Amino acid sequence: MPSKVSCLYLLTVVCWASALWYLSVTRPSSSYVGQLSIPLRQTVKQGKNGTLVNIRTRSLNPHDFDYLINEERKCEAEVPFLVILISTTHKEFDARQAIRETWGDESAFADMRVVTLFLLGRNGDAVLNQMVEQESQIFHDIVVEDFVDSYHNLTLKTMMGMRWVATFCPKAQYVLKTDSDIFVNMENLIFSLLKPTTKPRRRYFTGYVINGGPIRDMRSKWYMPRDLYPDSKYPPFCSGTGYVFSADVAELIYNTSLHTRLLHLEDVYVGVCLRKLGIHPFQNSGFNHWKMAYSLCRYRRIVTVHQISPEEMHRIWNDMTSKKHLKC
Repeated sequence: MPSKVSCLYLLTVVCWASALWYLSVTRPSSSYVGQLSIPLRQTVKQGKNGTLVNIRTRSLNPHDFDYLINEERKCEAEVPFLVILISTTHKEFDARQAIRETWGDESAFADMRVVTLFLLGRNGDAVLNQMVEQESQIFHDIVVEDFVDSYHNLTLKTMMGMRWVATFCPKAQYVLKTDSDIFVNMENLIFSLLKPTTKPRRRYFTGYVINGGPIRDMRSKWYMPRDLYPDSKYPPFCSGTGYVFSADVAELIYNTSLHTRLLHLEDVYVGVCLRKLGIHPFQNSGFNHWKMAYSLCRYRRIVTVHQISPEEMHRIWNDMTSKKHLKC
């Protein structure tokens, strides 16, 4: 009898150990359970003939969130030269409105189609969700997916933008991803950097390139657990405050993300996807991921500036547009 009990006990221990091992290699770190929604399933896509084709045996990040608000017809009438994806939160109405009235104005360039979209997740406050829906009905420039809108889900928000471009605007030439507290010098971005009269680039990615490694201090906003990212160095990545890429890269990054373990630092995660794709981001000194004191001549040389309030955005835009005749 004792030998039978010990065998049963040993069998039970082995079963539990196997189950725990399986969970540990197929589920995200416990530090982020509840913040990162990445269910596992077999991923399939529809082929051109309507058949379903297996991509891989298992997807790490299927990104199967439904659109709660979508603008799927934004690119139907005219293919845009530039799509602007702006990561924002529900309470930042003033920032969104300031962008609509300044550098993000879709009608600012009469001979060029620019599409501006604000990216959000789902808020826990039903009133805020309703306010954003009403805002969407007025401006038709908001896209929302059914994941929790939080700092730790910024990567999901960026992948949502990549998915949107790949699905609804694949023929666009370029994409700018930025945040709602960024001022963008559109003249420099479009005419000095992207140059509409030149041949569109492919597999192109540029911004403020950072070469660094993970921060292991748990008190840091940018803390990266070793079990989530064990390497001592990150691949080169562009600061999430603003980067530009050719539209073909959107689909490449999105498809790569389906099989790349999710990281909560979205700019680092995009860098990881770029490394898998063999795309090296180009450094551009015009992208600033810090705040700069305003001067007309200084801001004429930049592409992006960080930490700009809605009031400052209006003031800078009005000054720059009304003093184009002044020389530096």
